[in-house]
Amino acid sequence: MRDDGLMRAEPIELAAALRRFDQLWSPRIVTTVNDYDVRIAKVAGEHVWHSHDHTDEFFLVLDGELLIALRDGADGAEREVVLPRGAVFVVPRGMEHRPSAPGGASILMFEPSGTSSVGDRHDEVPDHVDATTGHRL
Repeated sequence: MRDDGLMRAEPIELAAALRRFDQLWSPRIVTTVNDYDVRIAKVAGEHVWHSHDHTDEFFLVLDGELLIALRDGADGAEREVVLPRGAVFVVPRGMEHRPSAPGGASILMFEPSGTSSVGDRHDEVPDHVDATTGHRL
């Protein structure tokens, strides 16, 4: 077992973990799987348009509803996917996207350790978005 405080030999109750913080768009690392972080976040309003050049991004909605705007193809055409509670979606590497949650949501993300929450390329980061590689819970 690793001794970095992330790998635990006990179950992690996600609802209890979510109660441990209030910050929006500021993911918390609940555990790791090989070289991947399992992160949870509380979200509301809009994130920032961004993309990850080298990794896909996995989303699972734990509570609420998450919208993900996507810019497809060379023409930059936009579309939106709606993720209700319990839904999963993977944003392919290199695709510009902007998560949002008008009514608020709690989400789980699965991505390589060290991945920035605002990707490799992004618009200006607003004050309400935490540009981070995740905080330990």
